[in-house]
Amino acid sequence: MKNNKFPGQDAIASKGWLVAHKWLLLRRASQFFILALFLIGPLTGVWIVKGNLTSSLTLGVLPLSDPFVILQSLSAGHVVAATGLIGAAIVIVFYMLVGGRVYCSFVCPMNLVTDASRWLAKKFDLPKGWQPSRHARLWALGTVMITAMVTGVMAWEMLNPVTMLHRALVYGTSTVWTVALAVFIFDLVVSRRGWCGHLCPMGAFYGLLGRASVLRISAIKRKDCNDCMDCFEVCPEAHVITPALRGADTGTGPVVVSGDCTNCGRCIDVCAKDVFIFTTRFKNEAPEKNEQITDKKPTPQRAA
Repeated sequence: MKNNKFPGQDAIASKGWLVAHKWLLLRRASQFFILALFLIGPLTGVWIVKGNLTSSLTLGVLPLSDPFVILQSLSAGHVVAATGLIGAAIVIVFYMLVGGRVYCSFVCPMNLVTDASRWLAKKFDLPKGWQPSRHARLWALGTVMITAMVTGVMAWEMLNPVTMLHRALVYGTSTVWTVALAVFIFDLVVSRRGWCGHLCPMGAFYGLLGRASVLRISAIKRKDCNDCMDCFEVCPEAHVITPALRGADTGTGPVVVSGDCTNCGRCIDVCAKDVFIFTTRFKNEAPEKNEQITDKKPTPQRAA
């Protein structure tokens, strides 16, 4: 008989629907808020943010530039303006703190497309399909940079689904919707989570950037895990959970240290046992060891 239990059902029962979707709702709010900032200007004439995700100016003061695009530009031999370099530096520092692939989960508009594809595939119980190596996106990243160096052109930005979708949303360009549809169909029928999880060079870049990030998810209460597997079911990069959640026997700390983690928070949402929390990379000592030290009784001193 097919199990009709859905991921997070126990969490909803114990914590309530709102708490069990807290980080998902915050992600959606972040994605739509960022999009709204870019739309306000063209729609109302009140310019809070000018530009797009590639390069923007906030309140006429704060420059922000996509470091992935800036790196392509430099690889192509282009001269980058000082404001572009400053904007890229600001973004790099931010993602070094909060996690590089937070871009993928809280900012990237393509995440809405791939999440919709994921939801539909689960609803109709479609097969996972072809699963390319996760190193494929690193090869794609290398290819993008080499192409820019050899041709002197940022060729990828002419095809980048993220850039094209954002421009379509902000400027109303209709032709590029076919790119978003192509990614949706690819994830739906060819490779489940294939684009973001295996092929996107932008995701690969931000994954490398986030390897040393400070903000992390930790399976701090992993001893309370009841093996419901809900966290693995909802995680877009499920392989990052195993070392942190199952590492007690090998002395591995509970912090998820992989740069592939998107810090999306869904594992926190769906866990009825509250195993996961946000913390920093510096708190990676196994809690089991801390408990053993705390519980150990002091050795009585021998009288002189």
